Amino acid sequence: MTEEIKANQVVTGGRARSIARWFSIGNIVSMIIPFPLGIFWFGASMVVYAMNRHHPNALVGHYTQIAAYQFYSVLGLVVVVATFYDPNLVDWLVTWALCAIILIPLSVYNLMKINREQWKDVKIENEDAS
Repeated sequence: MTEEIKANQVVTGGRARSIARWFSIGNIVSMIIPFPLGIFWFGASMVVYAMNRHHPNALVGHYTQIAAYQFYSVLGLVVVVATFYDPNLVDWLVTWALCAIILIPLSVYNLMKINREQWKDVKIENEDAS
């Protein structure tokens, strides 16, 4: 993704829509397959957030931020609750199930909102490009 932005480049609405879906799809996959994808998604989600939060199309940043708030809130809840766990598998399975019950419907709802949104092309005007 380290492409040089050319003068008057256009980000199409369809491309922006697909980029806006990344975080929500990652949330769903990380809850369906928590080990090892959940662990990897925690790290990868920070990269996805950093790349997309200030996207030229403001809606991409908006939907990325919503999905990130949901994901990090659920993980923050896990950290607080799991502090008091004994080392047994049942507590972790119950926690994973509750996280999935919370995060999957929210992520599906985000995807539905993204699909209903009217996505417009955004023209990037780079004055530094030659």
